[in-house]
Amino acid sequence: MPDETLLAFDFGVRRIGVALGNTLTRTARALEVFDSTPEAQRFAHIESLIRTWQPQRLVVGRPLNEDGSESDTTRRAQRFTNQLRGRFSLPVETVDERFSSREAQAMIEDRARSMPRSRRPQEDDAVAAAVILEQYLGGLGAGS
Repeated sequence: MPDETLLAFDFGVRRIGVALGNTLTRTARALEVFDSTPEAQRFAHIESLIRTWQPQRLVVGRPLNEDGSESDTTRRAQRFTNQLRGRFSLPVETVDERFSSREAQAMIEDRARSMPRSRRPQEDDAVAAAVILEQYLGGLGAGS
């Protein structure tokens, strides 16, 4: 697989977490969190992120219920995924994110002692995006 820069998104109705990663190192890091609405502002911000980081691919978490069924949030995240494809002409992959939020919460709790309480909820969404991206990157090696 060629060296690619990736941006990942943990879509939420209120906030979107963003992570940055690379296929060469197969690492991801939490980047930021921003408000999900208004929609025009959301996509202007994503456009700015794409200009800054110049990713070759985008990754979006697909929120499913624990039993694998879809929810209203799943449908909203799918719409967001389709909008990314249509607006930015980049490949967009989805990753089952059922357990990324729990993993992100555990990672945050491990680092909580050194982090101000006011940043923790915001940080969760960006860390969840990093977990989603790490799951995607981990899957790249399965066929190699």
